[in-house]
Amino acid sequence: MLYSAPMKVTSIWDVLTKCVLFLLFIAAGVAIFFTYLPLIQQNQQMRRDIISLESEIRAEERHKKSLKAQADAILYDPRTVERLARERLGYARSNETVFYFESTRTP
Repeated sequence: MLYSAPMKVTSIWDVLTKCVLFLLFIAAGVAIFFTYLPLIQQNQQMRRDIISLESEIRAEERHKKSLKAQADAILYDPRTVERLARERLGYARSNETVFYFESTRTP
Protein backbone atom coordinates (compact mmCIF):
# COMPACT_ATOMS: atom_id res chain seq x y z
CA MET A 1 0.00 0.00 0.00
CA LEU A 2 1.39 3.30 -1.02
CA TYR A 3 1.22 6.15 1.39
CA SER A 4 0.17 9.39 -0.15
CA ALA A 5 0.30 12.69 1.64
CA PRO A 6 -3.01 14.33 2.23
CA MET A 7 -3.70 17.03 -0.29
CA LYS A 8 -3.51 20.49 1.09
CA VAL A 9 -6.52 22.45 0.12
CA THR A 10 -5.93 26.17 -0.12
CA SER A 11 -8.98 28.27 0.00
CA ILE A 12 -9.30 31.69 -1.55
CA TRP A 13 -9.49 33.19 1.95
CA ASP A 14 -6.05 31.89 2.84
CA VAL A 15 -4.60 33.43 -0.31
CA LEU A 16 -6.40 36.73 0.26
CA THR A 17 -5.28 36.82 3.89
CA LYS A 18 -1.65 36.36 2.85
CA CYS A 19 -2.00 39.05 0.19
CA VAL A 20 -3.59 41.48 2.64
CA LEU A 21 -0.88 40.84 5.23
CA PHE A 22 1.81 41.35 2.59
CA LEU A 23 0.19 44.61 1.42
CA LEU A 24 -0.16 45.80 5.03
CA PHE A 25 3.53 45.08 5.56
CA ILE A 26 4.42 47.09 2.42
CA ALA A 27 2.08 49.93 3.48
CA ALA A 28 3.69 50.04 6.93
CA GLY A 29 7.15 50.22 5.32
CA VAL A 30 6.05 53.06 3.03
CA ALA A 31 4.44 54.91 5.97
CA ILE A 32 7.63 54.59 8.02
CA PHE A 33 9.70 55.81 5.06
CA PHE A 34 7.54 58.91 4.55
CA THR A 35 7.47 59.56 8.29
CA TYR A 36 11.26 59.66 8.44
CA LEU A 37 11.80 61.33 5.05
CA PRO A 38 11.94 64.90 6.52
CA LEU A 39 14.49 63.73 9.08
CA ILE A 40 16.56 62.10 6.35
CA GLN A 41 16.50 65.32 4.32
CA GLN A 42 17.38 67.38 7.39
CA ASN A 43 20.29 65.02 8.10
CA GLN A 44 21.55 65.40 4.52
CA GLN A 45 21.34 69.21 4.79
CA MET A 46 23.21 69.16 8.09
CA ARG A 47 25.95 67.00 6.55
CA ARG A 48 26.31 69.50 3.69
CA ASP A 49 26.50 72.30 6.28
CA ILE A 50 29.17 70.40 8.22
CA ILE A 51 31.27 69.96 5.07
CA SER A 52 30.90 73.66 4.28
CA LEU A 53 31.80 74.71 7.81
CA GLU A 54 34.80 72.37 7.89
CA SER A 55 36.14 73.97 4.71
CA GLU A 56 35.63 77.41 6.29
CA ILE A 57 37.49 76.21 9.39
CA ARG A 58 40.42 75.03 7.25
CA ALA A 59 40.51 78.40 5.46
CA GLU A 60 40.45 80.26 8.79
CA GLU A 61 43.22 78.04 10.15
CA ARG A 62 45.38 78.88 7.11
CA HIS A 63 44.64 82.57 7.69
CA LYS A 64 45.54 82.14 11.38
CA LYS A 65 48.89 80.56 10.44
CA SER A 66 49.60 83.45 8.10
CA LEU A 67 48.79 86.03 10.77
CA LYS A 68 50.89 84.16 13.33
CA ALA A 69 53.83 84.09 10.93
CA GLN A 70 53.46 87.84 10.40
CA ALA A 71 53.23 88.48 14.14
CA ASP A 72 56.26 86.30 14.83
CA ALA A 73 58.23 88.13 12.13
CA ILE A 74 57.37 91.48 13.71
CA LEU A 75 58.21 90.28 17.21
CA TYR A 76 61.44 88.41 16.51
CA ASP A 77 62.90 89.79 13.26
CA PRO A 78 64.31 93.33 13.48
CA ARG A 79 64.63 93.54 9.68
CA THR A 80 60.87 93.13 9.36
CA VAL A 81 60.27 95.97 11.80
CA GLU A 82 62.73 98.17 9.91
CA ARG A 83 61.10 97.33 6.57
CA LEU A 84 57.63 98.13 7.90
CA ALA A 85 58.83 101.42 9.40
CA ARG A 86 60.37 102.41 6.07
CA GLU A 87 57.35 101.40 3.98
CA ARG A 88 54.47 102.57 6.10
CA LEU A 89 55.89 105.41 8.16
CA GLY A 90 58.49 106.78 5.74
CA TYR A 91 61.31 106.46 8.25
CA ALA A 92 64.93 106.46 7.16
CA ARG A 93 68.31 106.28 8.80
CA SER A 94 70.13 109.49 9.54
CA ASN A 95 72.53 109.20 6.60
CA GLU A 96 69.90 108.23 4.01
CA THR A 97 67.88 110.33 1.59
CA VAL A 98 64.27 109.31 0.97
CA PHE A 99 62.65 109.84 -2.41
CA TYR A 100 58.88 109.77 -2.80
CA PHE A 101 57.33 109.09 -6.18
CA GLU A 102 53.79 110.16 -6.84
CA SER A 103 51.72 108.36 -9.38
CA THR A 104 50.13 110.47 -12.08
CA ARG A 105 46.45 110.03 -12.58
CA THR A 106 44.95 110.55 -15.97
CA PRO A 107 41.33 111.72 -16.02
